[in-house]
Amino acid sequence: MQDLVLVGRVARAHGNRGQVIVNLDTDFAEDRFKVGEVLLVGPAATPRVIREVRFQQGRPILALEGVETMNDAEALAGADLKIPAESQTPLPAGTFYHYDLIGCDVHDTRDRLIGRVTAVEGTMELSRLVIEGERGEVLIPLVADICVAIDVAARRIVVNAPEGLLELNDTGRR
Repeated sequence: MQDLVLVGRVARAHGNRGQVIVNLDTDFAEDRFKVGEVLLVGPAATPRVIREVRFQQGRPILALEGVETMNDAEALAGADLKIPAESQTPLPAGTFYHYDLIGCDVHDTRDRLIGRVTAVEGTMELSRLVIEGERGEVLIPLVADICVAIDVAARRIVVNAPEGLLELNDTGRR
């Protein structure tokens, strides 16, 4: 089975012509959601071609082939929308897809383990790592001054956290 990348999730049906509103999980919405593009929908990864797309309040509203009625669209609520990993556009140096960072171990500059990345939140310009640490969740801004080394192949991120950042976020200390 090919590796798939999550690019969005169906929020709900829109209107009575089988359209759906999508919650984004990509920084490249205009590239991912274009007429003619194929999305793999739901747990069965059913291929669906985008017939129409428009954006409303930053979210795409899609008409997909094979989804013709409001009932068809309602049945897709909550469905993941994925694309094959190999169809991803290469990123500029120093930038990473969220899925590349999830699962990486995070260490401080003294090589102490902080935890493992469970999610990346925010937009490309304002992202933060969500790390599950020994004492709870830790949030670290994904910026070059703090995340000083990222080695996706080794599944390792080194952070030089400003004084107090780790303690501030340590939910186990409250």
